[in-house]
Amino acid sequence: MNRLRIDHLHPTQVTHGERQIRQKVADYRALNAHELDMAIAAKPIAIVLGPACEPYVIDHHHVACALARIDVQDLPFVLLRDLSSMSRANFWLTLENEAWVYPYDENGRRIAFKDMPVHMWDAVDDAFRSLAAFVRDAGGYEKTDVPLADFRWANFFRAQLPHPVDDTQFDALLERALDLARSDAAAGLPGFLGEQLWPFIADSSR
Repeated sequence: MNRLRIDHLHPTQVTHGERQIRQKVADYRALNAHELDMAIAAKPIAIVLGPACEPYVIDHHHVACALARIDVQDLPFVLLRDLSSMSRANFWLTLENEAWVYPYDENGRRIAFKDMPVHMWDAVDDAFRSLAAFVRDAGGYEKTDVPLADFRWANFFRAQLPHPVDDTQFDALLERALDLARSDAAAGLPGFLGEQLWPFIADSSR
């Protein structure tokens, strides 16, 4: 499988979840060399080619960031679309039409495409992006194929919960976020499960 250097990859998201990345780093460090190679091969990075044939990541941002932190230099990839012949303006417009870019900062404010981060590690931390991922992993909602679903959940939590300033506050928010995810207020969000399925999920995870 073809590979690309992580330092050549460009993100299509302004933010990432720092706590989510830290968890992935810990998980990867717990693996032996063979297990790590298998884990990397199992999740090739999805990219599109932009102007000047530069690779832009449209899936597995957190995977790429976590592996960079344990000194992995390159990753396998899957090329979804070659948009290298487009102007930069049309390239970003196409990504937005395909829901392959999320040009919003950690406060949910839109930024200009020219201000998008250049390297994977240039993305800024959004605590609610991590919260959404932790809630999903705890069974609060299902992983779906809906584009940018976790960002929708992050914005839902952002609107209803205080911003955690440290890990202690973050951990304290998780149970509240799980309750919110199962409430009627979250109905309509991608992967919503509601209260009815929660006892089954909780029992099956033990």
